[in-house]
Amino acid sequence: MAMPAHNLVLILARDFASRLASAMFLVDPEGTVIYYNEAAENILGRPFTEGRAMPASEWSTAFTPVDDQGNPLPLDELPIGRALRERVPAHRDLTITGADGIARTIEVTALPLFAHADEFVGAVAIFWERMEG
Repeated sequence: MAMPAHNLVLILARDFASRLASAMFLVDPEGTVIYYNEAAENILGRPFTEGRAMPASEWSTAFTPVDDQGNPLPLDELPIGRALRERVPAHRDLTITGADGIARTIEVTALPLFAHADEFVGAVAIFWERMEG
């Protein structure tokens, strides 16, 4: 299957993510997964080859995101959902259950990506497991 052509900003973001030790998740303007790196694979419990081109409607529920009270979080309340919808940076703590069945409390910071001030090209989320203590 041929991958669609992407804006240079997304190509560079993917290259950056592939070199980063921190978990990074990259989506296009519609929220379709472009890439997530090995660190993200470890937290999500799913290799990128299984998550490639996953639409937002799928990834936003696949990992069962919940708040600190155990309430399900819809896409609009996830940091990357806010970055997509509102085109603003967002951060929050949440708990996900990876495809490996392991629940992890993570912190997520998401940023909208712009090629130019008026050219929104996608969003990126960087996340890490929150260590209790």
